[in-house]
Amino acid sequence: MPNSTIKAQITKPGSTQLQYGNTNDSAGKKTNTSEWDENNAQISYNAAFSKQKHYLDSSIHQFHRRPYSQDWYRDLGNLGSPSYSYRFQIHDEIGRSWGYHSFDALRLKVEDLNYFETNRPYSEFTYNLGSKLEQQAQIFHTQNIKPYWNMAVQYRKINSPGYYITQRNNHDQFSWTQQYKSPSEHYQVYTAVAYNKLQHDENGGILADSFLTNASFSDRKSIPALFYNANYSTVRSAVTTLQRDVHLLFQQAYTWGKTDTLYNKDSSRYTTQLKGRFRLSHRLEMASQRYQYKDLRPDSSRYAAFFAQSFGTGDSVYMRQERNFIDNRFLINGILGNPAHPFLFNAGAGIRCDALKTAYTKGQAATPYWSNYLSAQLSKEALQAKQWALQAQAILYVTGVAAGNFDLKAAISKDLGLKWGTVSIALHQNLRNASYHFTDYQNRYWQRSLSFNKESNTSVQLNYNNEKYHLKTFFKQYLINQYLYFDAQQIPTQASSAFTLSQWSLRKMFVLGPLTFDNEILFQQVANTAPINIPNFVCRSQLALEKAIFKKKLQIATGLEAFYHSAFYSPAYSPIFNQFYFQNTYRLTNPPMMSVFFNFKLKRFKAYFMIDQLQQAALGQTMIATRGYALQNTMLRFGFNWTLIN
Repeated sequence: MPNSTIKAQITKPGSTQLQYGNTNDSAGKKTNTSEWDENNAQISYNAAFSKQKHYLDSSIHQFHRRPYSQDWYRDLGNLGSPSYSYRFQIHDEIGRSWGYHSFDALRLKVEDLNYFETNRPYSEFTYNLGSKLEQQAQIFHTQNIKPYWNMAVQYRKINSPGYYITQRNNHDQFSWTQQYKSPSEHYQVYTAVAYNKLQHDENGGILADSFLTNASFSDRKSIPALFYNANYSTVRSAVTTLQRDVHLLFQQAYTWGKTDTLYNKDSSRYTTQLKGRFRLSHRLEMASQRYQYKDLRPDSSRYAAFFAQSFGTGDSVYMRQERNFIDNRFLINGILGNPAHPFLFNAGAGIRCDALKTAYTKGQAATPYWSNYLSAQLSKEALQAKQWALQAQAILYVTGVAAGNFDLKAAISKDLGLKWGTVSIALHQNLRNASYHFTDYQNRYWQRSLSFNKESNTSVQLNYNNEKYHLKTFFKQYLINQYLYFDAQQIPTQASSAFTLSQWSLRKMFVLGPLTFDNEILFQQVANTAPINIPNFVCRSQLALEKAIFKKKLQIATGLEAFYHSAFYSPAYSPIFNQFYFQNTYRLTNPPMMSVFFNFKLKRFKAYFMIDQLQQAALGQTMIATRGYALQNTMLRFGFNWTLIN
């Protein structure tokens, strides 16, 4: 998928990049646009105000993998359901944040969307189909309206009833981006919009794992679930959650500097290069976010741990939390050095308003929060081989409820050449308030209001990447103080002492002719007293035959894939709060998960056929996601991606 979740292939330094001309330059009538649409198709993307070009990955090596499990995520056993990560990740939003992260693996986010450039209209259609009507369809299109103006749009639909009773997911997602650079290159504007509507039917989990090995329940929909109510529906759950958000990011800048014209050998075409020295930029971000919980057939035992209430016919439990915010930032920028690889720095200030509201059946409560903050950034990109790259950013809140919150990031990397690869080090420190999800909750029967100290997170990460030897590794060390989490009683809590957490990851691919053996491993170590549920060891291995056949017209990749994690106390899932929480009574032990796949590519058409969860057929063992939630039976999956270039 071109936006957000695609595993992009980063272009090597020094590669050819798209360049567009300046029709208003003093060169007169000469232009570089007359042959523009006749060139071979070229598509690239970049981050806002970045000169670093990235290119889409057209390989089929991992084409069969589930699209939302790449970074060690595990869902609840149905495509599009809430998920947690086997790899520990900290949530580091500063300011007055919202706090709902159970759908982060599949949510489209404006900060992750790509800004494209293409010399031909480019479209992709992707479709995935699995057993029990598991479906995902997506369409993506981008084209340059002018050589200096691009738009890209995508729509995604996920619908999956699931193997177990009343666990349907039904999602609609949309994104739109555009980037414009004036012909003189002085003015630039980037716009990104993301919309997510994520609807999830909650079944509360199956009553016991023993049903999974009982032959009488080979039809998984016959296994009783905690929230099942036959008087309501056999297809839909009476308990549903909804996350909906729409997000706009608008960035613009005007650069002062000298514009030079560069001609080709016969002077028939030219490009322009702006030697910028000073820039004013503006960043506007707006969002509306909503979480909704609805139980149309409430059971008093379901809520006994939180409030005592008997329910009659027609009663319901309803809660909706909303967050609307607007963030306005103005920056002054300086540009030093060679314009081909400049050193940039900026400083500025911003004002932000977060309006947070809890609505319930018989009332609502809303609170606005105003904040001011300072921002600064340094950056230098490595656009050619053997260059240094530097990125540093600081944000400090000076007024409002978030006063004192800060986020500091710094990273430096060096390209050592093709033989030695790239090495980098990154530092991150963060001080943040508890999110709204932790401090406030209210329905018509019960209210919870809590306060917490600020959470502090510090991390250092070392990375090494060598494309020649197919090697990639990183080591990361966390120091976390006042950690915020939901405890075993599903109550927001704060750890009383600081703790450290270590991570080491290694990916190594062995290539012997047409055979590839691709291995990824992740080690994690955390203090036993830390309230965190993660496995110490996770690995994924893929053995495949990859070859071009039929006079190299058809590319194939076929083989076996295995996934395994060590036993650990997995995070439990709370449907009421749409939150994974800490527990230390249910120890998760799974067999290796096995699958076979056949991927192929013919020109611009890619497809895969896959048999997933083979261990269930071979060993009779079903993988468990967490307490009460099991994965699918052995299932057949199929998918394709068709690229169209006009």
